[in-house]
Amino acid sequence: MTLAELGWNDHFASEYARQAVKDGRPGRVAIEFNQIFRIYGEGEEIVAVTAGRVKHRAKNRAELPAVGDWVVVRQRAEEDGAVIVAVLPRRSAFTRRGAGNVTGEQVVAANVDVVFVVMGLDADYNLRRLERYALMARESGASPVVLLTKPDLCDDVPVHVRGVTRLTGDLPVHVLQPKLGEGLDQVRAHLGPGLTAALLGSSGVGKSTIINRLVGSDVQRTREVRESDSRGRHTTTHRELVVLPDGGLIIDTPGMRELQLWDAAAAVGETFGEIEALAAGCQFGNCRHRDEPRCAVKAAIAAGQVTAARLESYLKLQDELKGLAKQQDERAELDEKRRSRSRRRLL
Repeated sequence: MTLAELGWNDHFASEYARQAVKDGRPGRVAIEFNQIFRIYGEGEEIVAVTAGRVKHRAKNRAELPAVGDWVVVRQRAEEDGAVIVAVLPRRSAFTRRGAGNVTGEQVVAANVDVVFVVMGLDADYNLRRLERYALMARESGASPVVLLTKPDLCDDVPVHVRGVTRLTGDLPVHVLQPKLGEGLDQVRAHLGPGLTAALLGSSGVGKSTIINRLVGSDVQRTREVRESDSRGRHTTTHRELVVLPDGGLIIDTPGMRELQLWDAAAAVGETFGEIEALAAGCQFGNCRHRDEPRCAVKAAIAAGQVTAARLESYLKLQDELKGLAKQQDERAELDEKRRSRSRRRLL
């Protein structure tokens, strides 16, 4: 593999030149497992760990290396292996709130050009979840594309597709059956030399099967899903950058049924543009579109111009962003108190 085949371009070359790391060389993070990274470089694969100074300088988890990142690696002088001594600035990043109760940003995939949001047309079909995925894909800086799988398990495919297109607006929507190789040309049309895509969706929707068909061999493990609820076990347990034989790269990710927001205020406005536009006609500038009088959004719902479910999703996302902002402020205050105590101890 050459750097160009891995997505290297003038932008990253310029950022790399600014690092001026002696004896360093560029590479792209392909796999991360327990803080050990496999890096693809110019005609080589490198196993590396993150240098201590990179960890120390990182303000948060999101500034540490992630799959898809371009990094600067350097061979250890007296030990086997290499270390990541710098992470080049990202052109795009798909992020979410860290799992559990951690108030932090987690980078799912970095430097992605296209985000394939994959949803099954079986029991996995959930427009509200798709709405959230599409919103976060927009926020990433990549181009979102919706892939609908398992049409053979759907009673009325056209009706379901119309529901998706009403929700996603101008986003491309494709129906495919990856097990049979049907519809993959529509996926390939969004790929190409030097371009990177990421597959996002629930476990069992066919993400790994899509990659296997694009590669032409079973590079990713797959499992059947339960018939009762169409849920699959997490066959993909880590993120991985896969190089495609026809050019381009694709990142497989573990299934995520829940996608917590991190910072998507702008994307909420873009995804719910019709509600934001209607809000300008509300009587009060700070109208919450709940119980306030003369609310233009509620009036539009009564007139059948906007669905109540659409407003419900909008309000739920707004509440989630407000709650997260409060938690972030509280976390920042605690961190500042810790730093102040550390400074006093040094005096």
